[in-house]
Amino acid sequence: MMKWVDRSLELAACGSSGRRMPTFGAWEETVLEHTFDYVEYISLHTYLNNYDGDTPAFLASCDLMDTFIEEVVAIADAVAAKRRSSKRIMLSFDEWNVWYRTRRDRRTRVLPGWPIAPKILEEIYNMEDALAFGGCCISLLNHADRITAACLAQLVNAIAPIMTETGGSAWRQTIFHPFAHFSRMGRGRVLKALVDSPTYAARYNDPNGPIDEFFPLPAVPYLKLAAVHDDKAGMLTVFALNRSLTEELPLELLAGGFKTLSVKQALQLCDPDLKAINSKDAPERIAPKPLAAVRATGETLSAKLAPASWNVIQLAAG
Repeated sequence: MMKWVDRSLELAACGSSGRRMPTFGAWEETVLEHTFDYVEYISLHTYLNNYDGDTPAFLASCDLMDTFIEEVVAIADAVAAKRRSSKRIMLSFDEWNVWYRTRRDRRTRVLPGWPIAPKILEEIYNMEDALAFGGCCISLLNHADRITAACLAQLVNAIAPIMTETGGSAWRQTIFHPFAHFSRMGRGRVLKALVDSPTYAARYNDPNGPIDEFFPLPAVPYLKLAAVHDDKAGMLTVFALNRSLTEELPLELLAGGFKTLSVKQALQLCDPDLKAINSKDAPERIAPKPLAAVRATGETLSAKLAPASWNVIQLAAG
């Protein structure tokens, strides 16, 4: 009925708010069977965690975000195929973030009475959170053909990249930096990246349902990468995550179709202490720094990615 008033409205059907829900898949199919002709989107949500203190598994968990996206796309396209329809339902990833420290304790989430502006869900993010968060950014970019809406939850104080104090200062949390890079430089056309990388095995614990459930991840590439070409600006941007905790990772990139590449900007976010945080007293403890030893010649790029690092390389592409 809303579209009777404004035909330009785009509507989202409510999908599962997690891949672990027992009705996941069947719910999406049933909802879209009923709403296919009226909606443009189906929604999905994901929060990453490191309850087990297993950093390699935590950094691998963003690959389950890829799996979740691809499963929902398959379900939406199966509903379209049954109808012999060329319409494609897009995905709205309208809740995503790292969240676990303030999630389980109900006493910190539901307060009695009517308290004024209580501190709720004020997750303090560290360096490893920023790496896992950056992996999510890459997952979203690499599915930009179907994810045309995505909303970080939240923006200020509550599980957020920005922290403030009443009557006081504000500072950037660690996850602010990959989000800012992703927002400012992830513009244009996402290119299909074929990645050849050594791998490792992990076992990720997703306890967001009634019981803990472990997902085996047998071949996680140490390198997670996305590339975006802004034709108007003549810019190619590479986002690269090195998930090895101990080894420097050489990056050798062949950008076929580009005649000349030259480095305009190269940034790296890393720290030897993966538990390091930003705070009111040390707001720049974790901040991007120049990435050295980056070379571009012709259509090739070479760089060295530090262990456990988030990297952004901007290239003038001719």
